[in-house]
Formats: sequence, C-alpha cells, structure tokens
Amino acid sequence: MAKATAKAKKDKEEKVKGGVNTQSQVNTTEEADESNQVSVEQKLRALYTLQQIDSQVDRIRIVRGELPLEVEDLEDEIAGLETRIEKYNLETEELNTAIVDKQNAMTDSLAMIKKYQDQQMNVRNNREYDSLTKEIEFQNLEIQLCEKRIKEFTFKLEAIKQDVEKSQASLDERKEDLEIKKGELKDIVAETEKEEKELLEKSQKNQKFVEDRLVVAYQRIRKNARNGLAVVHIERDACGGCFNKIPPQHQLDIRMHKKIIVCEYCGRILVDSEIVDEVSK
Repeated sequence: MAKATAKAKKDKEEKVKGGVNTQSQVNTTEEADESNQVSVEQKLRALYTLQQIDSQVDRIRIVRGELPLEVEDLEDEIAGLETRIEKYNLETEELNTAIVDKQNAMTDSLAMIKKYQDQQMNVRNNREYDSLTKEIEFQNLEIQLCEKRIKEFTFKLEAIKQDVEKSQASLDERKEDLEIKKGELKDIVAETEKEEKELLEKSQKNQKFVEDRLVVAYQRIRKNARNGLAVVHIERDACGGCFNKIPPQHQLDIRMHKKIIVCEYCGRILVDSEIVDEVSK
C-alpha cells in the first residue's frame, strides 16, 4: 500500500515537472519568435538606412561627376579655339606674304613698262613697235590682276581679323569659366571627400546588421535599378520604385515586419511608413 502511494506521488511530480518543461519550451519559442521579429525589423531598418546613405553618396558623386566633365569640355573647347586662332595667324601670314609678292610683281611690271616704253623710242620698224606695245599691254594686265588679288587678300584679311577677335573673345571667356569651374571642383572635392568618407563608414556599419546574402542582393538590385534605389517604401498603396499597385495582403505582411518582402514587379525591397519614420527620426 505504501509502495502504491509513493508511486502515485512520483507520477504526479513527473507530470507536474513535464508541464513546467512544456510551458518553458513554449515561452522559449515565443521569445525566439519575438527575437526573430525584432531581428527582421532591425534588418529592414538597417537596409532602409543603408539605402538613404548610399543615395546621398550617389548624389555627391553625381555632382562631382558633372564638374570634371564640364572642366574637360571647357579644356577641349579652349584647345580648339587656340588651334583655330593659330590657323588664322598662319593664314594671315600667308596672305600678307602673298600681298607683298603681288606688290613686288606690280613694281616689276611697272619697271618692264618703263623699259618697253624706252625701247619704243628706238624701234626700227612697226613690227617691233607693235611687239613692244603688246608687252606693255600684257604688263598692264598683270598690274590689274595683281591689284585685284591684293584687294581679295585684303578682304580675306579683314574677315580673318574679325574671326580672330571673336575667337579670342570666346577664348578669354572660356578660360575664365574654366578657372571658375576648376575652383568649384576643387572646393567640392575637398568638401565631399570628407562627407563621402563618413557616409561610406556609416554604410559599412549598417551592413553589419544584415547578413551577407541580403547585402549582396541589395547591391545587385541597386546596380540594376536606374535610380539606384533597392529599398523603397509604399506610397499610395504602390511600390515607391516602379509605382505598381501592391495587394492589400502584401501590404499587411510588410507592416507586420515578420519577413522581408520584395516587389513582385521590380524586385525592390519594400518597407512601410513606420520604418521610414523611425529612420527619419
């Protein structure tokens, strides 16, 4: 009888102990679930923060990326203007040389005319006189042709002079613009390098809250997205990246923060306004 009572008592204690162990397991499971839920929220918060940081870095690089191109374009334009002015100067020298040659030719023609006129005074027959007359006429035509060429060359020189003045004015203006752009670029580089370095350090810190596979997926989405957005929030029941409507059930799942959900149209990671507000604060 005593043995039966002891056995019943032992069974009761084991039953109670088993109930306690079961409840403990339930509590542990609930704590684990809660821990996992917080972990997902942290991941979403870290991913959205990472996106905001990377977007700032993108803006910095865009601003910095435009200025070097502008400086390069100005340098190319200045080089082109300098080459054009140099060609104008060479052409001016050639035209001036041609004018001098024509003037010398006119002087020679006048000397020949004077010579032929003197010879006409001592001719012995009409044939020699006519021959000298033709030579004098030819030299007069040469003088007229030289005068015509000199006028053409002078007209070209005036046109080139105007082009040189315009090109020189443009060159001076572009050089001033280049100095300004170089100064802006130098200032921006000095300012943004420090800011970019700080942002990149923050980016690395936020990546520690996310496992590697998510970081790789995030970077892949950013690379494929035209605007560099891999994590977007819901705006007016639509994806903030592709603007396609999101089903109500998906919106509810996103607000629950129990798993990471992506847009079924563009593949971007979706977060709700609560995450956005927390990160903004």
